[in-house]
Amino acid sequence: MAKRKRRPAAPAGAARIPASDPPVRPGLVSPRRPVPRGIDRPPYALDPSGDPGRPTSAPVRTPAELEAMARTGALAAEILIRACERVAPGVATDSLDRFVHDAAVAAGAYPSPLGYRGFPKSVCTSVNEVICHGIPDSRKLADGDIVNIDVTVYREGVHGDTSVTVMVGDVDEHSRRLVAETRAALYAGIEAVRPGAPVSDIGRAIETRAGRAGLGVVREFIGHGVGTEFHAGLQIPHYYDRFADTALAEAMTFTIEPMLTLGAPQVEIWDDQWTAVTRDGRRTAQFEHTLACAAGGAQILTATPAGECAHDLFLDALTLS
Repeated sequence: MAKRKRRPAAPAGAARIPASDPPVRPGLVSPRRPVPRGIDRPPYALDPSGDPGRPTSAPVRTPAELEAMARTGALAAEILIRACERVAPGVATDSLDRFVHDAAVAAGAYPSPLGYRGFPKSVCTSVNEVICHGIPDSRKLADGDIVNIDVTVYREGVHGDTSVTVMVGDVDEHSRRLVAETRAALYAGIEAVRPGAPVSDIGRAIETRAGRAGLGVVREFIGHGVGTEFHAGLQIPHYYDRFADTALAEAMTFTIEPMLTLGAPQVEIWDDQWTAVTRDGRRTAQFEHTLACAAGGAQILTATPAGECAHDLFLDALTLS
């Protein structure tokens, strides 16, 4: 789940790419799913408003916290893989929410989005022109859709946050390229992680990759520190910002989660106060990992113990230069 930031212009060639048709419209949202009493909850889940308050945790994790984050991240990765296996034409996004919720609870974890600042569901499902924070509902996935599934779970006092965009059935060439390039941009950002590097190196790498592909970079939503808090104080822009000069240090944990667009990256928010869509209606994709900065670079925390993640398993990849 992304943190917010700000704004820029349509990439070259965007005018030739049509808006997503038909546009995504909200469906019926089912009642909030219960979490058994014995499962530990993050502090915001104990507040009726879901307000997490101001971030207070340190950006650097202890060895014990890092170990817990690796286990929790592996669980998030496994749930995301299994959720992606259920994606098909005719599947309602609400059924994906039901699966993620039940899988998290069965593993003794709390689905982090549930109740966060009032969010009503256990996973975010963002279809086509929905940038992020899509609320699962009765809308059924259609052949040709793309959908981002954003899974975060809380267990052992820490969060693991990961997302992937998958293709539904026969997807057009523009969308296939968008999905593949967004994944590539995530990994370009990951490769920029090293102790002593400024945070701005991550955004520079992502923006460079996106620009080369003629794609827009959403600025309103950024990566964030994560660990004992769902959204800690560290901010990770996905574009070059010279003021993002915090030096990365070993054991810092955070997400990188670029959102790229086929058209202009300007954002509108639906009346539900969550669903963020592209203003021009063109499609968008997102990929996300939780990472730790380590001596040798980035350690991906949201992979299974076998090293698998949905980012590798569900990309019907194009050959990218």
